[in-house]
Amino acid sequence: MDDPVDSAILAAVSRDPRATLAQLSENVGLGVSAVQARLRRLESTGVITGYRALLDPEAVGRSLSAFIEITPLDPSQPDNAPELLEHLTAIEACHSIAGDASYILFVRVGTPRGLEALIRDIRLAASVSTRTTVVLQTFYENRPMAL
Repeated sequence: MDDPVDSAILAAVSRDPRATLAQLSENVGLGVSAVQARLRRLESTGVITGYRALLDPEAVGRSLSAFIEITPLDPSQPDNAPELLEHLTAIEACHSIAGDASYILFVRVGTPRGLEALIRDIRLAASVSTRTTVVLQTFYENRPMAL
């Protein structure tokens, strides 16, 4: 980001997406209408793609998280695993990666049995082999982007 004011607005919104225009205005040293215009431009150009609430996984019954690497059983088949797995809502993220596996998934479930069922569903839906790493503790995530 070349514009330091836009960078300051983005940093502030990434730290607190519920900040009011007045708070953002004070934070970046511009008037409310100027901040509002810049926010609209950042949204319309796709720099800001949305706002969302961050939920406590334990409070919503999804305290077990894991990374699952997936590799196609038949490499000659179409590479469409992300589309085939999109319906599985326990998958929070799907990343294409370099290395032995094709993708790494970040998942959240409630129990070890739930993880076992999800792995089975992933294998069946996408015809892949899996390698799972269970997360014991998360020190930080969803950090604001440093600009």
